[in-house]
Amino acid sequence: MTTQHATPLRLSADYLGPRATTTDGVPGPLRHKVSLTTQSRYARLLVLGRSATADTPAIMGLLAFADQLRIIWNASRADDPWADWWLIKIDDAIDLVQHRLETIATKIRRYLRAQPALEIDIATSERPYRIKLRFINPYAYRAAQLVAEFDAAVRTILTARHVGLISEEQSFRQIESCSAVLRSLFAIPQSYRVLRIDRTAVKAGAPAAISAAEIMGQVPAAILLGEQRPRLAPRKARS
Repeated sequence: MTTQHATPLRLSADYLGPRATTTDGVPGPLRHKVSLTTQSRYARLLVLGRSATADTPAIMGLLAFADQLRIIWNASRADDPWADWWLIKIDDAIDLVQHRLETIATKIRRYLRAQPALEIDIATSERPYRIKLRFINPYAYRAAQLVAEFDAAVRTILTARHVGLISEEQSFRQIESCSAVLRSLFAIPQSYRVLRIDRTAVKAGAPAAISAAEIMGQVPAAILLGEQRPRLAPRKARS
């Protein structure tokens, strides 16, 4: 019987073995970068907002919305049922805004496609506005996506007006309609009040819970019991 000798394992030059790890064997924290680019002045206004003057009302922008939303997000983590309720309101409003923007953009694109003799490119800016976003919750990023969709809808509307498919008055009404639903979304956090309460305080009938009900309304039972939560609910903070 012939004896077979095992062939020695030869490692390639690029094999680093177990030493190819970080210093302590644990990967570092993950980081991400997000930027929003808009091309119309209408969209830029909805990013930055506007302070009230003697002649013009204030406009709540994306950045102020995200800042107020951060407070609600943290309160939801602390088990505030009113914060959960407000996040659900915001979630529903985001769906409504998205549907409205899609409806108007689809209608205008249909106008543009109805011109077989013309190849119409949607207007773009020579100097787009770009801003880095650093939000702590997903709802703020969803709102930023809506601003981008609003910007695309505005550029489509203005293109249709430029080539004579809709009038200036029609374009203004459509842009204002889109802008109004976004501003309504951005205004939702303003009606929330920070009272530093949680479900335990509500069950105990604490004065702050009574005040919350008087100021912000009675939380629906399904939300109060935790049976209904925001789709993108934060992880509860440890007590």
